[in-house]
Amino acid sequence: MKRILYLLMVLAIPCSAQVSIEGYNKYFAITKYNNNELLILRKFKTSGTASYLAVNPTELSTSIIPAATVTVKEMGLEEALTYFGNTPYAKTVSSARQLSSSLQDAGIIHGFQKEKGITLTIDLCPSHKALDRIIFTSLISEFQKTEKPVPIAISITGRWMLTHSNDLNWLKELEKSNDIKVTWINHSYNHHVSSKAPLKTNFLLEPGTDLNFEILGTELAMLQHGMIPSVFFRFPGLVSDTEVVKRVLSYGVIPVGSDAWLAKGQPANSGSIVLIHGNGNEPLGVQDFIKLLKNKQKDIQGKQWMMYDLRESVEDEFQQK
Repeated sequence: MKRILYLLMVLAIPCSAQVSIEGYNKYFAITKYNNNELLILRKFKTSGTASYLAVNPTELSTSIIPAATVTVKEMGLEEALTYFGNTPYAKTVSSARQLSSSLQDAGIIHGFQKEKGITLTIDLCPSHKALDRIIFTSLISEFQKTEKPVPIAISITGRWMLTHSNDLNWLKELEKSNDIKVTWINHSYNHHVSSKAPLKTNFLLEPGTDLNFEILGTELAMLQHGMIPSVFFRFPGLVSDTEVVKRVLSYGVIPVGSDAWLAKGQPANSGSIVLIHGNGNEPLGVQDFIKLLKNKQKDIQGKQWMMYDLRESVEDEFQQK
């Protein structure tokens, strides 16, 4: 399975952009790196060199660590969660478990209550349409004097990356120029959806879904494109059940939902995790967001309404608990 997954992903990336990654799989261990205790989530080899993907359980930030530079203590995920029990990471996982029974919007749906602003998440589901670049140019324009780079979270699918290389490179250039700061959320590889199937057998709940590929395949595609996967996962359609939440959590990633899906008329309040689609398929949500920016223009200029980094917002929320 590992070899098949590797070959599929290499064939999916243009030759000029190929990064040779082998043996990509989940692996849990603790280590110390740059004076921080980290939880290792994945191990793999890049051009024959062993590396780890690790999360800082306090800051919820992820990084790639050369295996040769650290000593690790391998342990199961549950043991690691106990070890890091007082950190925002462990508390967030515990909260996600408690919220797992909902058919829609399981997981973390709200950030720090006292924030003067929102945490913006932009979903890039598979689509034949171009990226709604106006979302990003509008953000940069409104916040260029008060918040640079603008922190945003992008929920990305493997299939979108596969068919939108120009749009993806444009986003990476915005990152490189320090206009935006992106938290890359795993949104599954295929994002299967049926217009006829009921929710309980739709999206990731579709019978026969290979969850291992949906999660690891997307992370691998991110790495091959030079992006570092975050510790967050967004369910396609925000649809899940207790069992699939349990299985997703077993990969060490945290489901993140939304309490303000703009296209559905849900209002954005202080601390809201806002959801819009930037894949060209939800013009109403994009229009509502642009309108929201205009309405908040004075507050933005006075730093009374801001964009918050998803990692910091969740850290602040669970640091208090």
